[in-house]
Amino acid sequence: MKYRLLAGGSVLVLAAALSACSSPSDSASGDGRTTVDVWLMRDSVSDTFQKEFTADFEKRHPKIDVKIQIQEWDGIGQKITAALASNDAPDVIEAGNTQVAQFAESGGLLDLSDRKGELNGADWLSGLAEPGAYEGKQYGIPYYAANRVVIYRTDLFEKAGIDAKAIKTREQWIDATTQLNKGGTQGIYLPGQMWYALAGFIWDEGGDLATESGGKWSGALDTPEALRGMAFYEKLQALGKGPKDSDEDDPPQAELMAQGKVAQLISTPGGANVIVEKNPELKGKLAFFPIPGKTADTPGSVFTGGSDLVVPAAAAHPDEAVTFIKELTGDEWQKKLAVAMSYVPNRTSLASAVAGDPGAAAMAVGAAEGHATPNTPGWAAVEAENPIKDYMTAVLTGGDPAKEAAKASQDITRAMNAGS
Repeated sequence: MKYRLLAGGSVLVLAAALSACSSPSDSASGDGRTTVDVWLMRDSVSDTFQKEFTADFEKRHPKIDVKIQIQEWDGIGQKITAALASNDAPDVIEAGNTQVAQFAESGGLLDLSDRKGELNGADWLSGLAEPGAYEGKQYGIPYYAANRVVIYRTDLFEKAGIDAKAIKTREQWIDATTQLNKGGTQGIYLPGQMWYALAGFIWDEGGDLATESGGKWSGALDTPEALRGMAFYEKLQALGKGPKDSDEDDPPQAELMAQGKVAQLISTPGGANVIVEKNPELKGKLAFFPIPGKTADTPGSVFTGGSDLVVPAAAAHPDEAVTFIKELTGDEWQKKLAVAMSYVPNRTSLASAVAGDPGAAAMAVGAAEGHATPNTPGWAAVEAENPIKDYMTAVLTGGDPAKEAAKASQDITRAMNAGS
């Protein structure tokens, strides 16, 4: 999923956003019925799924009506911030999992820690649950997940005599990619600044992007673990012709793979749809496998993108809001959502729900080793500046890894603590 970073809002932005909120008259009626106001993000569910869920929910809960408003990702941070600061917030809001800490810091979210049991919190995906918590309290309830996998050309693998299902370790992946990197074909297209992929390799090594001690965060790219992760990225990136100074969007990597000379890339499964759209001749020639790990028994670590559901502290109907969340994140509708939208369900015990969807199934395997970015409001400043990308380019173009990592870590430390 693509999430927008928050920016400071002005009084005019606040007023505009507040005007889009529901009014109290929308939330109650004289017949004892309650209307739960819900904000869901554009394309997080299909129209069909939304209608089916709403009808079923209202049938099961005849005293509760559901009013869903679809929001756009562009500018959503400011709009949610404004809503949380008002006395007229919706009852349920979908938020990007990495955004929850920013909203929780403001005091505008309801603490749902005591509801974790009834909301099946025992086996939530850690990549959704961890960023949904802040300072030991649970504010975000895992909704759905998506993460990166390897999309590969089945015909090129077969021609090279490679069984993709047998690729379980990083070294096997490097060997296979080396074999594929012949005759004008790129074994893998990996741009130099795909920092989410780098994060996975760092996590595999036991490192992290930043660490916290005594209430202060520090960049951690210069640790031995993180440097090993960067060394593997450099080795893999060299087996293709990806630019060293840009990310997967510049140029769009799916469009490059559609040109026919790329055997693999790292992407969410939806990238396969773009590839086939750009080159229909590749229909039926694309498949997926989880990013390999250091050992065969554990898949590679991945950044878990996705959404959590939060309840504003100012919600008019918090109990009904939790009832709504309980249904939408429960077994039945999580399975249906995963199938309908090719998502990873919010709980590890529900992974079998996507067994019939090759892309989602590969994601589900990786999601078991899912991680999130550092869980602090200060991380937004890091992503806005993103010294990680500059660090990667510097190393890939010949810079000393240790020196460049130390510089990037200093930049991360400064950005994360700028407001403290």
